Amino acid sequence: MSTDPASAPTPPPPSGSTEPSTGSSGGYVLREPAHRLHRRAVLAWYLGEAGAAVLGAAVVLVAAWLLPDRFVPDWLPWALIALDVAAAAVVPPWRYRVHRWEVTDTAVYTQTGWWTRERRIAPLSRVQTVDLEQGLVDRLLGLAEVRVTTASAAGALRIPALDRATAERLAQDLTRAAEAIGGDGT
Repeated sequence: MSTDPASAPTPPPPSGSTEPSTGSSGGYVLREPAHRLHRRAVLAWYLGEAGAAVLGAAVVLVAAWLLPDRFVPDWLPWALIALDVAAAAVVPPWRYRVHRWEVTDTAVYTQTGWWTRERRIAPLSRVQTVDLEQGLVDRLLGLAEVRVTTASAAGALRIPALDRATAERLAQDLTRAAEAIGGDGT
């Protein structure tokens, strides 16, 4: 049996904190969340990147065809297409290694990014809405996104590419927990 967390299935949402969510000063600790997204996130992102690469290649080729030769060297469109394809191959697994999420008794933690990393904490007392979303690719792959809206100017916290059942459970648990804490969401 493998102990590698990347090979383990996406865990169910925790019913309680496994690690203290507040520091010694009483504030929340900004730390790496415990759970990875579902492994099918990589496939979903590959499909998205492939679509973007095809569209990017089409734009480059049309622009090269429309612009006079003196403005566009012959090698430039092919170099741009090669960069686009390379990004489509590299970005999805890179994002998978970075994206994480966790819910404790008091907060929702997320980590996102690939060039830059963003860690966010939303106290459950500030949760205003919890939404479950599925795009076409998500539906085909059995994935869903949980969106947690707070009063933050930074916008909603997104937990993409969760197994549909895990996402539904997480949305229900977050809604119940936010109601139980009884904050005013601001």
